[in-house]
Amino acid sequence: MEWPSQSPDINPIEHLWEELERRVSDIRARNADEKFSQLQTAWAQIPQSVLTNLFQSMSSCYRFSRVCN
Repeated sequence: MEWPSQSPDINPIEHLWEELERRVSDIRARNADEKFSQLQTAWAQIPQSVLTNLFQSMSSCYRFSRVCN
Protein backbone atom coordinates (compact mmCIF):
# COMPACT_ATOMS: atom_id res chain seq x y z
CA MET A 1 0.00 0.00 0.00
CA GLU A 2 1.35 3.37 -0.94
CA TRP A 3 0.65 5.86 1.83
CA PRO A 4 2.64 7.39 4.67
CA SER A 5 3.19 4.84 7.42
CA GLN A 6 3.09 7.56 10.08
CA SER A 7 -0.26 9.04 9.05
CA PRO A 8 -2.53 8.68 12.10
CA ASP A 9 -5.67 8.92 9.97
CA ILE A 10 -4.92 5.76 8.04
CA ASN A 11 -2.79 3.85 10.52
CA PRO A 12 -5.17 1.87 12.76
CA ILE A 13 -2.53 1.00 15.34
CA GLU A 14 -2.30 4.71 16.25
CA HIS A 15 -6.00 4.69 17.13
CA LEU A 16 -5.52 1.50 19.12
CA TRP A 17 -2.69 3.10 21.12
CA GLU A 18 -5.00 6.06 21.81
CA GLU A 19 -7.68 3.69 23.08
CA LEU A 20 -5.18 1.98 25.37
CA GLU A 21 -3.89 5.33 26.64
CA ARG A 22 -7.44 6.47 27.45
CA ARG A 23 -7.99 3.32 29.48
CA VAL A 24 -4.89 3.76 31.68
CA SER A 25 -4.39 7.53 31.76
CA ASP A 26 -6.17 7.97 35.10
CA ILE A 27 -4.45 5.03 36.78
CA ARG A 28 -1.26 5.69 38.74
CA ALA A 29 1.51 3.12 38.94
CA ARG A 30 4.25 2.89 41.55
CA ASN A 31 6.76 1.35 39.14
CA ALA A 32 7.23 0.06 35.59
CA ASP A 33 6.08 -3.47 36.47
CA GLU A 34 2.81 -2.18 37.86
CA LYS A 35 2.24 0.02 34.80
CA PHE A 36 2.97 -2.92 32.51
CA SER A 37 0.41 -4.99 34.39
CA GLN A 38 -2.15 -2.19 34.05
CA LEU A 39 -1.47 -1.98 30.33
CA GLN A 40 -1.86 -5.73 29.91
CA THR A 41 -5.17 -5.67 31.75
CA ALA A 42 -6.46 -2.71 29.75
CA TRP A 43 -5.33 -4.33 26.48
CA ALA A 44 -7.23 -7.52 27.30
CA GLN A 45 -10.38 -5.50 28.01
CA ILE A 46 -10.52 -3.74 24.65
CA PRO A 47 -13.63 -5.14 22.99
CA GLN A 48 -13.37 -7.02 19.71
CA SER A 49 -15.77 -4.45 18.24
CA VAL A 50 -13.11 -1.73 18.63
CA LEU A 51 -10.60 -3.85 16.71
CA THR A 52 -13.17 -4.66 14.03
CA ASN A 53 -14.05 -0.99 13.60
CA LEU A 54 -10.38 -0.06 13.24
CA PHE A 55 -9.85 -2.78 10.67
CA GLN A 56 -12.92 -1.72 8.71
CA SER A 57 -11.87 1.93 8.81
CA MET A 58 -8.51 0.94 7.34
CA SER A 59 -10.29 -0.76 4.45
CA SER A 60 -12.41 2.35 3.92
CA CYS A 61 -9.34 4.60 3.91
CA TYR A 62 -7.60 2.33 1.44
CA ARG A 63 -10.62 2.32 -0.89
CA PHE A 64 -10.87 6.10 -0.59
CA SER A 65 -7.17 6.58 -1.37
CA ARG A 66 -7.49 4.36 -4.47
CA VAL A 67 -10.42 6.46 -5.72
CA CYS A 68 -8.54 9.73 -5.17
CA ASN A 69 -5.39 8.66 -7.04
